[in-house]
Amino acid sequence: MANRTDPSAKSIHGTNPQNLIEKILRSKIYQNVFWKEQCFGLTAETLVDKAMELDHIGGTHGGNRRPTPFICLVMKMLQIQPDKEIVVEFIKNEDYKYVRVLGAFYLRLTGTDIDVYRYLEPLYNDYRKLRRKLGDGQYSLTHMDEVIDELLTKDYSCDIALPRIKKRLTIEAIGALEPRKSALEDDFEEEEEKEDEEQPMDTDVGGHDKDYYRAQSPTKERGRDRKRDSHRHRDRDYDREYERDYDRDRGRGRDRDRDRDRDRERDRYRDYGREGGGRRRSRSRDRKDDGEERRRRRGRDRDRDRDSSGSPRKMQEPVKKKKEEKKKEDGTDHPDPEIAEANRIRASLGLKPLRP
Repeated sequence: MANRTDPSAKSIHGTNPQNLIEKILRSKIYQNVFWKEQCFGLTAETLVDKAMELDHIGGTHGGNRRPTPFICLVMKMLQIQPDKEIVVEFIKNEDYKYVRVLGAFYLRLTGTDIDVYRYLEPLYNDYRKLRRKLGDGQYSLTHMDEVIDELLTKDYSCDIALPRIKKRLTIEAIGALEPRKSALEDDFEEEEEKEDEEQPMDTDVGGHDKDYYRAQSPTKERGRDRKRDSHRHRDRDYDREYERDYDRDRGRGRDRDRDRDRDRERDRYRDYGREGGGRRRSRSRDRKDDGEERRRRRGRDRDRDRDSSGSPRKMQEPVKKKKEEKKKEDGTDHPDPEIAEANRIRASLGLKPLRP
C-alpha cells in the first residue's frame, strides 16, 4: 500500500507516473531505509520540510547502487503527484537551492515541452554551487546552470532516463514559444548606445558643424575580423591540401615511370638473350670474359707506356735512383753530424766535400 500511486493521480506520458523510473531503481528505492523511514506518509505540504533538509543531489552510489535521498523524494513526488502550482513554487524558491533543483527535476519528468522551456530556462541565470554525489560515493562540485543545461540537453540525469522533448526551434516555428532572450542582451545594447553618444563631433575650419557619423560597434568589428580570419584560415588550409595532393600525385607519377623503365630494361635483356641463341650465359663465363678483357687492357697500356718513353717503366726506376745518389754525393748525409755540417758549409762555398 505504501508504494502504490495515489488513486487520484493522472497518467503522465500515457503511463503510471512511477513507471518513469526504471523498475530496478524503483525496487532499490522501495528497499531503502530513507524511503521507509522518512518518506512514509508524506504529503505535498510536509514534503517541503524534507526537501529543505537536502544537502546534495545524485542518483545511486556505492557497490550496491543505493539511491540518494534526492531520488527518493523525486519518487515520492511522482507517487503523490502534487499540483502544478506547488511545483512552480518549488522552482521559484530562491532561498533553498536544492528545493529548486527538486522542482525542476520533477517538472522535467512530468511537464510538457512548453512548460519545461518556460520554467527551466530562467534558471540559467542561477550560478549557485551544488554538491553532486558520484557513483563511487565521492562528492563533486557543480552549479545550478550546469544541472539545468543537463536536464534540457541530455537524455540521462541522476541515473534516470529523461522523457524526450522537442527542439526549441521546432516549438518556436509553430509559434508556441517566443525566441529566447539572453539576460545580457540589454547590457550590450546600453553599451552600444553609450559608445555612439560619446563619439566626438568634428568641425571644419570655418566653424560649420559636420554631419555626425555613427561608428560601428566593437562587437560588429570583432565579428567582421573573426569572419575575415576564418576565411584566411580556410584558404590557407585549402592551399595546403592542394599542395599535399600535388606532391602525392607527383610521387606516384615518379614511381610509375621508374617501374616502366625497369620493365623496359628487363624486356631488352630478355630480347638480347633470345637473339644470342636463346641461351643465357652463366656467371662463370661472364667472369671469364671480364678477366680476358682486363688482361687485354693492361697489355695495351703497357705497350703505350713503352712506346712513349722508349723503355719500360722498370728501366726508368734505376735512373731515378742514380739521380738520388748523385744528389747525396755532396756529403751532407754523412752519419757524423760534424762532417755533415762541414760538408754543408763547403757546398755553400762551392768547395768539394771532405772525404771520409
